[in-house]
Amino acid sequence: MAELKCGNKTLDLSRPAVMGIVNATPDSFSDGGQLYSSGRIDQSKTLQAIETMLADGADIIDIGGESTRPGAKPVSVDQELQRVIPIIEAVTSRFDVIVSVDTSTAQVINEAAAAGASLINDVRALQREGALQAAVDCQLPVCLMHMQNQPQSMQANPQYHDVVAEVVEFLQQRKQTCLSAGLSSEQILLDPGFGFGKTLEHNLALFNGLGQLAGEGHPILVGVSRKSMIGQILNSDVDNRLIGSVTMALLAAQQLAAARGSLILRVHDVKETVQALSVWQQSSCKEIAIS
Repeated sequence: MAELKCGNKTLDLSRPAVMGIVNATPDSFSDGGQLYSSGRIDQSKTLQAIETMLADGADIIDIGGESTRPGAKPVSVDQELQRVIPIIEAVTSRFDVIVSVDTSTAQVINEAAAAGASLINDVRALQREGALQAAVDCQLPVCLMHMQNQPQSMQANPQYHDVVAEVVEFLQQRKQTCLSAGLSSEQILLDPGFGFGKTLEHNLALFNGLGQLAGEGHPILVGVSRKSMIGQILNSDVDNRLIGSVTMALLAAQQLAAARGSLILRVHDVKETVQALSVWQQSSCKEIAIS
């Protein structure tokens, strides 16, 4: 797929696209609370951070109001709405950019779409009550992610017989459910869910199986930025995972290019990722076109 229709905007997928992360949360694993002042989200600080991401080359801004780190506590619908809707409205009124809403909640999907969001990014793959119907009603593209269990317990003891086969099977099933409900194949993206109910061994097996997931014919979203899998490999804390994150972004880009698949990289460090991709693309001996 060379492009993705996101409402009245079009995302170019002939090259890896970069999704900048905006966590409007006090407790996300890497940057929780960074956009807060005096216990509340600072809209001016948030817009400044987004403007920097766009200047650095972000193609999508992903806004979320629920932390899904391991052990995270659930938030109410009202809390989530209060966190994300004002930011979406402010961003879409100021910037010409694709805005993704990182949510699993039907009411948030509906209100985010009304506020100008043009992509749904759901870690629960539209399994919450009403979420699938909300996505169908909005007719926006949706990213379906695999997660074993829920954030509160997902890292307690994740187990698989064949993690790649099981993740692919789950995403195939969710895709068919979405198609039956009224979404089109062109509206579906897939995310293997790195770090969501997986050990380091599971994550690495999934990473090496990205080409198999690309065989499903949908854009693949890869979110490994600053995650514990990189910390485990490098024995580094969350503030010292930049080089590992960018390296894995490049490796994902190479895998998806070889598999002739489309890629979206969800990252905290937009500038460094975009620079690395530019060097890789311009130094490649040949370009591999995305069909």
